[in-house]
Amino acid sequence: MKIVVLDGYTLNPGDLNWDGLKALGDVAVYDRTTSDPAKADLILERIGDAEAVYTNKTPLTKEILSKAPNIKFIGVMATGFNVVDTEAAKELGIPVCNVPIYGTAAVAQTAIALLLELCHHVGEHNRAVQQGDWIKCEDYCFWNYPLIELDGMTMGIIGLGRIGRATARLAQALGMNVLAYDECEDPSVETETLRYTTLDSLLEKSDVVVLHCPQTPTNTGMINRESIAKMKDGVMIINNSRGPLIVEKDLVEALKSGKVAGAGLDVIMAEPMPADCPLVGIDNCIITPHLSWAPLASRARLMNTAVQNLKAFMDGQPVNVVNP
Repeated sequence: MKIVVLDGYTLNPGDLNWDGLKALGDVAVYDRTTSDPAKADLILERIGDAEAVYTNKTPLTKEILSKAPNIKFIGVMATGFNVVDTEAAKELGIPVCNVPIYGTAAVAQTAIALLLELCHHVGEHNRAVQQGDWIKCEDYCFWNYPLIELDGMTMGIIGLGRIGRATARLAQALGMNVLAYDECEDPSVETETLRYTTLDSLLEKSDVVVLHCPQTPTNTGMINRESIAKMKDGVMIINNSRGPLIVEKDLVEALKSGKVAGAGLDVIMAEPMPADCPLVGIDNCIITPHLSWAPLASRARLMNTAVQNLKAFMDGQPVNVVNP
């Protein structure tokens, strides 16, 4: 089988290998192709006569799929699969398989890391020490930012799926109480320190609001001027789910006014970050470059599942099919 990976660098910048795929066929790996659907000619050129095509952010539109008749399998090297026209693939009899579970622990850990950085500014204090501020200090200690103790505070988690629950466990270990909002409630997960509530109640009562929900047409822009107004003064907001859940100009306004004490973001509206992103230069906003999923162990699981998806298809028993 001829296999092509259109954009493999992010998953494997060199610390993993493609041996699992190579065991299944003739593999061509491109570090990057394009995220621009208008560049269909380049995408088609690289697909060539491949029967199995893997993508992460390179779009596979109806136009592209209709001009690549050899494709029998599409693997998405991610959980989200909106880069593929799944309906068009279904019409053509092409299963699209994603990787639904691989980074739960890593994403939850990153959410807590962003929160702890807002509370203690470890990176900034390290930089201050390294540049000599402690040497010059008249006292035995100093801090340049207010320090926040989380014990006894309330975390509101919007989206209590696998990742939300993992984050809730970490928050509870820090002594926090958790309020959760999810359209599909599972009462069995409730405890003395974890309760479901309405979205409005969560916004009103939480000291920290964490977004762990998928982006949908109905929740895009859900964190906006109106919803922020319902929150406590001095709330902290964490988002390592999807950038478009937040209206960035409204968050900037709230950060500057102090209504929101701090935001920790691993995702933003447009990625890679545009030069005019309004969040740049906001002191109480920490931004990391969409790295929640990226620890080596997490990426190794992703790679393994992506390989197993193709093997299962070749064995006539496809799994993780998103367009059945």
